Amino acid sequence: MIGRLSGVLIEKQAPDLLIDVNGVGYEVQAPLSSFLDIGALGSKITLLTHLVVREDAQLLYGFSDKMQRTMFRTLIKVSGVGPKLALGILSSMDADTFARCIQNHEVAALTKLPGVGKKTAERLIVEMQDRLKEWQTQAPLWAAVEQSDTANRNHLLSEAEAALISLGYKPQEATKMLSKMPTDIDSSEDMIRRALKGMM
Repeated sequence: MIGRLSGVLIEKQAPDLLIDVNGVGYEVQAPLSSFLDIGALGSKITLLTHLVVREDAQLLYGFSDKMQRTMFRTLIKVSGVGPKLALGILSSMDADTFARCIQNHEVAALTKLPGVGKKTAERLIVEMQDRLKEWQTQAPLWAAVEQSDTANRNHLLSEAEAALISLGYKPQEATKMLSKMPTDIDSSEDMIRRALKGMM
């Protein structure tokens, strides 16, 4: 089991990362809550990881802190919840907020997450409420996003839209989510964060 990676970030396009560890490139998928926390291309980063082994692939998921990885591992134990859905949930809602939704039985909030219908939301609450009973809430994981003064708005919108689509939103939904984005936002990560926050 690969539990931790430390290396140089050489590619970054949500939710995919490529990390060079002593000459070996590891492909990692990270939820946006972690994606927004990591550094710029060329920087040294460290991620906690979870390896999923399937018959046709070995998939590596990365997290900026232990709390996110713990929530991911708790999610994939739920019947019908695979790594892709778990990644989408943690990309749309930080682990702390998700835990509160489970603890407070907030079905309506959970059904706003991509890929989560009413039945799935109810199953998440039933199967996770005991596991999260001792969860200690912490500060939100959404950190302030480093701004880029030279970024082109159309390029940023395109990046944000592609990321939302990769998380399971339909193209028209992603376009609608970004259609009223304030003009003073000059970071695609910030666009994604605000678009997802608007769905809560």
